[in-house]
Amino acid sequence: MRSSSQPCSEPRPSGGGPIKVPHVARTKRTGRRSGNPDTRSEILSAARRLFADEGFESVSMRRIAGEAGVDPSLIHHYFGSKDELFMAAIEIPFDPAPEVEAVLKSGDVDGAGGRLMHAFVAIWDGPHHEKLLAVVRTSLSKPAMAFVLRQLFEHRIVKTVESTLGGQVDHIPIRANFIASQIFGLVVTRYILKLEPMASLSEAELAETVGPTIDRYLTMPVEHLSRES
Repeated sequence: MRSSSQPCSEPRPSGGGPIKVPHVARTKRTGRRSGNPDTRSEILSAARRLFADEGFESVSMRRIAGEAGVDPSLIHHYFGSKDELFMAAIEIPFDPAPEVEAVLKSGDVDGAGGRLMHAFVAIWDGPHHEKLLAVVRTSLSKPAMAFVLRQLFEHRIVKTVESTLGGQVDHIPIRANFIASQIFGLVVTRYILKLEPMASLSEAELAETVGPTIDRYLTMPVEHLSRES
């Protein structure tokens, strides 16, 4: 009787000897990391940093892959193209319209400029700072991507000013465009060019110095600028 401790042999085929199980060699992985559940988010984080610092045109797919520590082919796998990666990276995770509407409704037309400046700093110095800078830098250097910035300003800022204050002031489309130009100018001088003293003014100082200009846009005569028939 065979001892139970003796290892069992492999089943024998009809022709005789034991079946030989081929040895499968394990290949050692080398090089950059392959895809895993965190890869997509790491690529997006790297892209946001580089787009914010250098703009769309200056950053290559290979550079982003190196920053994220992944193989460049994974960027194509997850996003397809550089443009698609940019759109995913700068996707605005918040809507500025409710904030703009809230500050405009929180007081009279007189003083609205100062309130807008407080909201402006809260948004641009907030947690989405890198994404917003990436939008501006790339829109300035790549005209084909300017629609992203235009959509943000035209549909979420200008239209909100128009709908909120349209019943209180005349010619609101003209006035809203002047306000948007002031805000955009601040973005460029404060965050892109970093001109002093604009770059280091506090929230209160911006509200005190720039706020009255926005108030003037809301009250000055603009009839002569109207293009309405």
